[in-house]
This record gives sequence, structure tokens and C-alpha cells, in this order.
Amino acid sequence: MYLHKVEGPRSVTQPDGTVLSRSDLPPETTTRWVASRKVIVVRGVLYGLITLADAKKRYGLSDEEFNSWVSAVAEHGTEALKATALKKYRQPKDESE
Repeated sequence: MYLHKVEGPRSVTQPDGTVLSRSDLPPETTTRWVASRKVIVVRGVLYGLITLADAKKRYGLSDEEFNSWVSAVAEHGTEALKATALKKYRQPKDESE
């Protein structure tokens, strides 16, 4: 069996005990970003599987886009990343009052 040499860890254990590996990450050619793929990338960066710079380069993400994913998950959970939840979770701060 041959293992491809990669920088960084091959897998990380998340706080809930599940293991996230590089094979769980979406392909580099991903263009359709569903909530489950966004969450995997966010968790991969937060738990040290890949670096933020690597994720941005690999998936063509901007700082603003990635940070919006992280803040949505932090504030409202993974449901906030769904496209159907835009009105419910992603209103500007002044309009939600």
C-alpha cells in the first residue's frame, strides 16, 4: 500500500470523538457548495487538518466567504449554512433588531 506524502496530519479527532480525514474533504473542483461541504471545510481548518491558506487556495475562497461560514456556524450552528436559511440567519445586524 502506498500513502501519498502530504503536509500536516492525515486525520484529526474532533471534540465529539469523530475522526475527520483528508479523504473527507470536498474535491478541489467543488463548485456547488452545500452546507455539509462547507461544514467539513470549516471543521478541517478549525481542527488543524488543513491550514486556512491551503483551504482558500484549494477551493478559491475569499477571507470574507470563509469567515462568514465560520461565524454562521458559531452563531447558529450548521443549519445556518443552508442556502434556504439565508433570510433567517444572515440578515445584517441592524435589520434583525
